[in-house]
Amino acid sequence: MIEIDGSSLTLEQTWSVANGEQAGLAAEATGRIERARRFVEGIVASGEVVYGINTGFGKLADVTIPTDRLRELQVNLVRSHSCGVGEPLSERVVRAMMLQRANVLAKGFSGCRMAVIETLLRMLNEKVHPRIPSRGSVGASGDLAPLAHLALVTIGEGEANYKGERLSGGEAMSRAGIPTLVLEAKEGLALLNGTQAMTSVGGLALLAAERLVAAADVAGAMSLEALKGTPVAFDERIHAARPHPGQLESARRLRELIEDSEIRESHRDHSVDPRVQDAYAIRCMPQVHGAVRDALAHAKSILEIEINSATDNPLVFPESGEVLSGGNFHGEPVALALDYAAIAVADLGTISERRVERLVNPDLSGLPAFLTPHPGTNSGLMIAQVAAVSLIAENNVLAHPASVTNLPTSANKEDHVSMGMTSALKFADVVNNVEMILAIELMCAAQGLEFLKPLRPGPRLAKVYNRVRELVPALEQDAPLSGYIESLVSVVRELR
Repeated sequence: MIEIDGSSLTLEQTWSVANGEQAGLAAEATGRIERARRFVEGIVASGEVVYGINTGFGKLADVTIPTDRLRELQVNLVRSHSCGVGEPLSERVVRAMMLQRANVLAKGFSGCRMAVIETLLRMLNEKVHPRIPSRGSVGASGDLAPLAHLALVTIGEGEANYKGERLSGGEAMSRAGIPTLVLEAKEGLALLNGTQAMTSVGGLALLAAERLVAAADVAGAMSLEALKGTPVAFDERIHAARPHPGQLESARRLRELIEDSEIRESHRDHSVDPRVQDAYAIRCMPQVHGAVRDALAHAKSILEIEINSATDNPLVFPESGEVLSGGNFHGEPVALALDYAAIAVADLGTISERRVERLVNPDLSGLPAFLTPHPGTNSGLMIAQVAAVSLIAENNVLAHPASVTNLPTSANKEDHVSMGMTSALKFADVVNNVEMILAIELMCAAQGLEFLKPLRPGPRLAKVYNRVRELVPALEQDAPLSGYIESLVSVVRELR
């Protein structure tokens, strides 16, 4: 059970809940939540006009709503903002959204009732997953459309997946035994205003990207072995002279991966192999992989602040007796971080593809053309490199930052938007593409090692080679490669 308190949620905990772990509310959060709610109810009872509680929203902020129509206002807000389009977000992402939204509400600045948070957590634990279209958010005023589709199910509308069935929201809630909400003052806005769509899509992709860097070290080390490259460039003294944390870590891992290698020992003598330096795709792995590590670490620090931040508007401060309107819903910190992460991971794919080219090109590798024992009658892994290039081309487009795009919305009241959800979605696509590029490199590097037998790589890489061979045989004759590449994505995801 992951307990949320509004302040200490991690991306790893989000990953666990996204994959099915249950969640609950920490006892210490209840007092804050209840104090803020009593304050909101006092404002409603007094008749004082306060934005977000008894007014319209955005451009309609100067329209006062009578007390007897506040429930109608909440329902209309949720319905009107449920305007998403496109394929639905995965259930893992939806679970992450529900958890993160509940965590933000648990901070006690939103002024909602305990029942709202408890409903979100019950939906998580009973696996009622709202169907949320992936497109429709510009990431300012938060992820309004995606969160509105989430909120729609809490009131018994919209659609949800439950036990493998696509149901109406009301039916899904009924089957799960969860009472639907009747939203009170401010609660519709509390559910809609926030950045939890972009942080859930982006956060899960970020953790997958962290695993990709580890996989790139492994695939790169295997390529180095197949190409009989020199590990001198990974010497600890070189990297201590330029001590970026990611570079130091990647160099350390590369040294460990090729320890006790028979292949390395076979060409240590310069009279046997006169090469002093390898091409950059081999020699500069610590610098490139390490820079990606550092970029992802920066993005992670931003996202972990964000998922523990109050991102709706207005915010309720019962201790000082104030309701303050601001802009914490603006997704710019997340958009910039995810654009940076997408650029970094795209480059991880670029350097991997360059190693693939060196493996399959006989003019560069010293190995048989396209890694086939019978070049000419067989094309070997020629088109595997072509597939990697096609993914690079797509990533080059996806790496263009969404955060530099601005199109005003809401009658120019929201005149600068972050496009953070676009940043998150394309980052996730880049991660998926690089998983396939690294799968291609693993396949090619393992095939390259076939031509160096009986020499064996170091024990760590030998284990990876054996894992690859469980799914992809050594290729003596041409065969369709798509299934092999896709099967190796699972290996990429498990490498550490």
